[in-house]
Amino acid sequence: MDGPVTGERFRAYVSQTLVPTLQPGDTVILDNLGAHKVAGVREAIKAVGARLLHLPPYSPELNPVKNIWQYIKQNFLSNRVYDGYDAIVDACCAAWNALMAMPERIRSIAERAWANTVIP
Repeated sequence: MDGPVTGERFRAYVSQTLVPTLQPGDTVILDNLGAHKVAGVREAIKAVGARLLHLPPYSPELNPVKNIWQYIKQNFLSNRVYDGYDAIVDACCAAWNALMAMPERIRSIAERAWANTVIP
């Protein structure tokens, strides 16, 4: 979808795309974006037997996406001088593509053993 994530759009994504892929016992981890908290999201996820876990309000160390970007910044983008916006975008794309070629590294950065211990 083009445009911002709204509650209505996120609810549609959950019901049409996410829920069909979930299995009983799966855990869906969301941050505190307002769109993640709209009516119907929690109910749709729980209806298939999955669990919903909202991260604490400020918890970058618990957010796998933050950890991925931290890894990219530290290993691909730091200590460089960029000639402008396009150079920054190109460097970010190249860094992302390099990381995508390392699925085991992604798994090791983003995996959270504690997610399996959360009580629904």
